[in-house]
Amino acid sequence: MELKSTAKDDDANEEHTKMINYFVSQKSPGWGQQFRQAVMLCPKVDEDDLIVSEVTLWEALCHFATMGWKILFSLIPPCEWGGGWPAFVVALIFIGAITAIVAEVATVLGCTLGLKPAVTAITLVAIGTSLPDTFASKTAAEQSEYADSAIGNVTGSNSVNVFVGLGLPWLISAGYAAGQYEEGSTDPWNGKY
Repeated sequence: MELKSTAKDDDANEEHTKMINYFVSQKSPGWGQQFRQAVMLCPKVDEDDLIVSEVTLWEALCHFATMGWKILFSLIPPCEWGGGWPAFVVALIFIGAITAIVAEVATVLGCTLGLKPAVTAITLVAIGTSLPDTFASKTAAEQSEYADSAIGNVTGSNSVNVFVGLGLPWLISAGYAAGQYEEGSTDPWNGKY
């Protein structure tokens, strides 16, 4: 028995090929295309196998729930501009602004619950900053054959948390203390630390 290709199958294959070509061409979008991608709900294309996976209900709900954030982050310039520096600087500004918002929300929530600021910092803020890293590691582990990127993500994230989280406040404090005391007078610094 021989299967014959119908016109309907040919049309479906042609549409499938057009969709794959469209998604492959969108790997480095311009600024206007970033906004279109932020609001567009479309199937995903696996870059290795070029397999189109349809949008699930959960993906659609998450897309519409986070569309505001997607549009906001579309304001970051494309990476091709200026060697990537404008995108880097704007992304850092956005990260700083969101960090300030998270800190303020955690402070208000801690105050509402009657938690001390130290407890709020250790629990709410730590959870808020660690959960995205956890999900990124989970995704990397699921998509990688050997999970190397997941291990690298966990190690890098924890290293940055420790070294920057401890080192930067100490550096700022040491610089502030050095500016406050006369040259050669280290007694207040030594007495405090």
